[in-house]
Amino acid sequence: MTDASVSTVTIPAAPHASVVGREAAHFGKLAAEWWDPKGSSAMLHRLNPVRLRYIRAAVDRHWDLDDRTFAPLAGKLALDMGCGAGLLAEPLARMGGTVTAVDAAAESIAVARVHAEGRGLTIDYRAGGVEAVAGETFDLACSLEVVEHVADAQAFVAALAAAVTPGGLLVMSTPNRTWWSRIALVEGAERLGQIPRGTHDWDKFLTPDELTAMISDAGFEVIDVTGLSVGATGFTLGGSTALDYFVTAVRARP
Repeated sequence: MTDASVSTVTIPAAPHASVVGREAAHFGKLAAEWWDPKGSSAMLHRLNPVRLRYIRAAVDRHWDLDDRTFAPLAGKLALDMGCGAGLLAEPLARMGGTVTAVDAAAESIAVARVHAEGRGLTIDYRAGGVEAVAGETFDLACSLEVVEHVADAQAFVAALAAAVTPGGLLVMSTPNRTWWSRIALVEGAERLGQIPRGTHDWDKFLTPDELTAMISDAGFEVIDVTGLSVGATGFTLGGSTALDYFVTAVRARP
């Protein structure tokens, strides 16, 4: 087990234009319950194993790794953009990655630091937006269920893409803008209390065509789009992107 190491907040001189204040405040209020599998983030806890399965498969495929290895990210720099209190960042660190994790809610970063320290994990947690990693590059950049919360999706994707090293991997996920996502996520899950009210703005959801176009415009080759569905047994990966979806893309080498 590594020694615990938690960085100080790193905020560059440039303003964090990608951050929407009300979004950061909304998620900041949920920070204390982030690691409670029965609390306000219960849906994320149920979703996390599927997220990790998708990312692990993408990493193994991209770097031609043995899927039985315990540290597929050993020797690699990984970024979790919009990390919340660390539900994804911690597993990335356990997979051997040198992890930088950024979130707009300072309250979530504070909770993430304490949780990582208690588990002896070395994660560079930073409060802010995508601007917090300006000028840095990573082998793997993940941003899951985040792009629908930023001020300018196109600018966010471009800045996130710039943080991926040539030949590196970008993994994103987001809800699709369909009648089904409106019913299931906004009208259903939020009204029933499965997701905190006010979490989603359906008008800011992106279709797969919209998101992949933004990623392609940033100089990446989109190599996979996989749907995320929910059924009686929980979340599953598949062909339907009607509710939510993952995108994997590779940054071309010069």
